[in-house]
Amino acid sequence: MHKIERRPKVDDSHLNHPHPLIKQLYARRGVLAEQEQLHPSKLLRPDNMKGIQLAAKLVAEAIVSGKKIVIIGDFDADGATSTAVCLLALRALGCSNVDYLIPNRFDYGYGLSPELVPLAKQQGADLLLTVDNGISSIEGVEAAKQAGLQVVITDHHLPGENLPRADAIVNPNQHGCMFASKSIAGCGVAFYLMLAIRSELRQQGAFAHRPEPNLSELLDIVALGTVADVVALDANNRILVQAGLRRVRQGKCRPGITSLLEVAKRQPWKTVASDFGFAVGPRINAAGRLDEMSHGVELLISDNPLLARQLAEELDGLNAERRDIEQGMQEQALVQLQKLDLDPEQLPFGFALYQSDWHQGVIGILASRIKERYHRPVVVFANGDQGQLKGSCRSIKGVHMRDLLELLNSRHPGLIIKFGGHAMAAGLSIDASRFDEFQQAFTRVLEETVDPSLLTGIILSDGSLTGSQITLETAFAIREAGPWGQGFEEPVFDGVFTIVQQRIVGEKHLKLILDTPCGQSFDAIAFNIDLKAWPNNQATQVELAYRLDVNEFRGAQSVQLMVEQITAL
Repeated sequence: MHKIERRPKVDDSHLNHPHPLIKQLYARRGVLAEQEQLHPSKLLRPDNMKGIQLAAKLVAEAIVSGKKIVIIGDFDADGATSTAVCLLALRALGCSNVDYLIPNRFDYGYGLSPELVPLAKQQGADLLLTVDNGISSIEGVEAAKQAGLQVVITDHHLPGENLPRADAIVNPNQHGCMFASKSIAGCGVAFYLMLAIRSELRQQGAFAHRPEPNLSELLDIVALGTVADVVALDANNRILVQAGLRRVRQGKCRPGITSLLEVAKRQPWKTVASDFGFAVGPRINAAGRLDEMSHGVELLISDNPLLARQLAEELDGLNAERRDIEQGMQEQALVQLQKLDLDPEQLPFGFALYQSDWHQGVIGILASRIKERYHRPVVVFANGDQGQLKGSCRSIKGVHMRDLLELLNSRHPGLIIKFGGHAMAAGLSIDASRFDEFQQAFTRVLEETVDPSLLTGIILSDGSLTGSQITLETAFAIREAGPWGQGFEEPVFDGVFTIVQQRIVGEKHLKLILDTPCGQSFDAIAFNIDLKAWPNNQATQVELAYRLDVNEFRGAQSVQLMVEQITAL
């Protein structure tokens, strides 16, 4: 159970939004007047991204001279969208000699590894372009250089103490980079490089006798990757996401994205950011978790609606399989925790879990689920190669996971074989025989460095709404005021309601009819409810933390409360 805290009311006189509630919601999230209109013209310029001019020159030279460019992607949604953006953009920019290579997580692991270089050479590579990876690929870049390849890195993960010896590095988080959006996703960095390459080719006169490609046509893919990677939606990321969503709603997006929305039973014309996060993104990710992420890339770059639909249905099936695997692993993890006989009032500062039959492709999701349940940093391990365990980490606000692993590594040299990531998520490898040692060291470093107050889960509420405010008009205004997401959270409200009716639907969801003190009735739904606690026939009143949504049934629209937390009074 999380504690509900209300966001303080702040001065919103600098905003001119016509809806007073939206003005206050924006002001509480730090929106400045010039940020209120999310127009593409307000995007940050590529020039301030360190290394981008050199990278653009190298790739433009490769295009003009006919060198073979091989894109090295990653096996998550950000990696797939980054790969797709570069493939489509480079082809549009005149590159006829480009291919991609995404390592299978089970055979090669993450990023540009030394083992991947011979595969790239077999494809005839002259230049390797990494997307959403590479900043920690010191050995892989060295192997590529020894093989006579040029290497251009685009990444957004935090760099370590040493950088790879690449020909150019584009990463807004590298030291000395003046690009203001440090939260940009890997697909966003890749998109910016494509803009810089177009500018470089323009200066060389490449478009004197042919049309200049409109790279904004790729923003639906950029928006998908940005939301799916759960990066903070700062002003620049919100512009990218809003522009991409606009293309989807106007029916101008890639056939693959349309197909994924349709198999997820979403209507493209009213797509919002959360549809990318909870419907489209997981289906793309399923390809990399259980099979080959090339399926996801091929879907994103396909111009054939029939092929796109076929690939979308395959990914939908993989996602269903992923959910089944995850459910079983979650039940096993909870059994592990129950065996520890944990006092709910004295939980450890974090959890490191391992089971020999856990699926390597699903441990990241399991770590997220355990983190959400207990509000603690979590590391989940599965068997890797050559006697190693591969771990996926998820953290909470205020606990920087990559910095934590770096501290642990400095205190226990050799315990961690390799690691990388960012504040909220990271990955690592350890020797299988040292799991118990890691578990103890992880708990100890948390206890020594983490303020216990950070371990109390908090739901930030934007306050209560009167019955006259809980309307379709308000729900639509909030929807249109997005995109909402990580770091720019969708509004949550709190209030006390009287239960009129309660029942379970879909096996584990609680459907409610609730009355306000003024006698108005509203539908509400709480997903994945604790069936031991609900339905609760003794409860007559509840305190809710909820979001406003629009429910559509048989052509009729009504407001619906989406329950984040429910407490019987």
